[in-house]
Amino acid sequence: MSLSDILHYLRIGGFTLAFLLLASTVALVVAIERLITLWGVSERSRLLGDTVHKHLLRGDIAAARSATERSNAAVADIFLAGFDRFERTRGSCEGVDSAVERERAQVGLRLRRNLWLLATIGSLTPFVGLFGTVAGIMKSFKDLGLDVAAGGTGGTGAVMTGISEALVATAVGILVAVQAMAFYNYFQARLSRVLVELRLLGEEFVELLRERPLGAPATIAPAVPAAAAEARSPTDT
Repeated sequence: MSLSDILHYLRIGGFTLAFLLLASTVALVVAIERLITLWGVSERSRLLGDTVHKHLLRGDIAAARSATERSNAAVADIFLAGFDRFERTRGSCEGVDSAVERERAQVGLRLRRNLWLLATIGSLTPFVGLFGTVAGIMKSFKDLGLDVAAGGTGGTGAVMTGISEALVATAVGILVAVQAMAFYNYFQARLSRVLVELRLLGEEFVELLRERPLGAPATIAPAVPAAAAEARSPTDT
């Protein structure tokens, strides 16, 4: 299909074809944005999980929290929610698992953001394309009636040409729907794996926090400001 043919179909497609092309562009933008957002989510979360778990196995809760605060991994918010709850309960771990699970649900919602657009585009565009086709066929038969009323032969040539052009809207609608649903199913499958990994990391975090070595501090001691440490004289001790 040449460029002139594409421009011709765009002219006859009118609003319907313009809407379908806009929907296709939106689906592509959402897919690219989600790809960038989800790029390396599992790898960064596993690396942070390994680091935090090593610190917790040694009973060094302060180091574990410090590593979490420096990270931009998705699981970092889950760990921080657990640490905050741990501090409020003064090391009893009561409600830590609930806090971790709530934050994991929030992280899941953020990771699924905008995916509803792909599902909506995938379900609506075939009907929009069908509407464009029906409108085009109605116009073709109207033109045929006008031709007959004007004394024409009422040949099917002009009608068939109009119908074939109208069917382009259905074809484009199906293509856009396939594109959107392919993106949607891919992200759904990928997010299912990511969310399972986050759940496992959160459960292991709670277990290690509860089973920290004996003698480990129950609360996270606040860091001493550097300026205060330098100003402290030997006689202060």
